[in-house]
Amino acid sequence: MSPAHAQLFLENFHHVATFGATDANGVDRQAATPEDKLSRDWFAHFARARGWEVRVDGIGNMFALLNWTPGAPYVVIGSHLDSQPLGGRFDGAYGVIAGLHAAAELDERVKSGSDDGSSAVPQFNLAVVNWFNEEGGRFAPSIMGSSVFAGLMDEEGMLCVKDLAGVTVREALESIGYLGTDERPEVAGYAEIHIEQGRILERENLTIGAVDYSWYTQKLDIEVLGEQSHTGATAMADRHDALVAASKLVLLVHDVTQKFDEEAIVSSVGHMTLEPNSPIVVARRVHLVADLRSASPEIVKEARASLIEDIAKIAREHDIRINVNDFDIRDIQYYPENGLELIEKAAVNLGLGVRRMRTMAGHDSVAMNRIVPTVMLFIPSVDGVSHCEREFTTDADMVSGLVTLTAVAWEMVNGALEDEPKDPDLDDVQDQLSQDVSAR
Repeated sequence: MSPAHAQLFLENFHHVATFGATDANGVDRQAATPEDKLSRDWFAHFARARGWEVRVDGIGNMFALLNWTPGAPYVVIGSHLDSQPLGGRFDGAYGVIAGLHAAAELDERVKSGSDDGSSAVPQFNLAVVNWFNEEGGRFAPSIMGSSVFAGLMDEEGMLCVKDLAGVTVREALESIGYLGTDERPEVAGYAEIHIEQGRILERENLTIGAVDYSWYTQKLDIEVLGEQSHTGATAMADRHDALVAASKLVLLVHDVTQKFDEEAIVSSVGHMTLEPNSPIVVARRVHLVADLRSASPEIVKEARASLIEDIAKIAREHDIRINVNDFDIRDIQYYPENGLELIEKAAVNLGLGVRRMRTMAGHDSVAMNRIVPTVMLFIPSVDGVSHCEREFTTDADMVSGLVTLTAVAWEMVNGALEDEPKDPDLDDVQDQLSQDVSAR
């Protein structure tokens, strides 16, 4: 890749970071907001200016299609442009913008022909994707657009999901002009590049991570139901305070990790709403979401069972009701061996340090890996920070990742992963992922 191409990529990346920019160098560009629309409009303009076809499907996923071989399916590369509230500039957006520039480089290669004068038309076409609502910050569950695309979530059910203000996904997409009706492309493979969101590559002074598997994940949708009363006039013994009970539950979720080996499991409560949320009213309802993740499904299930038992004790202690529902369960996903070898070969040929590594976070590639051969690449994150404004990756590492992605995508459109077997257990996973999403 020429220095001019690399410089244009960096200029585009830092320009997109102005859409929803925060004072602390982050972005707040949640799904289907006006800020998200700005990034979507930019994506569409980038593609159309190069003569590429743009499609938007029924859940708001955007595709820029490069049609080289009539009738052939597409290798898809990309990620997502939406962010967490007060999130970082790099998470998701880097993968989309790198995908667009990798596609532009390969388009030039195809149209100019190979160095020896032979045909350079690949076996597959290429598409760049901007997945809808990967983050799940405004609309839960996360990884929504790619999961609908992969058949793991029901489109109509997801369109009916509401944010905290009562706005549905359908209404939000319509409001920004991105509730599409276009046909989804037929896909032959998928590749995604992303910041690591951890410290392994940085600590080992490596540039590229080849993701070999994802952690087992499950969330608990928890509703704590007490009784609303006056904070000044109700005796302490007569209160059924949902917030007090919920505060103990938050600590339970945090402390359950201590029952296992260090770093064997992570847990959190990152979402909570309180009703009626008045300074002079004892809370009647608290809704929260607990998140459990481990490389071992057995550990997650054991932690869940422990939490269910302890939550029941809290309910009895406070004479309140606590409803717990499982949702958003994601099995461990192993990425294709020949895809890992493809990443490693590309990195070595470019003189870049590379290693295999797992992802503890969820990504669109986890959904896509259910239906087509999928590869996922990481580049370093400074201090391992993500989902906050301090998130940072250097320009040099972003360019190195872009060059590696370009090399991987070229091999994929030429059939490098064509023979990888598919996962036979799609139906079981679809049932798990669909649990209780209608209540969210």
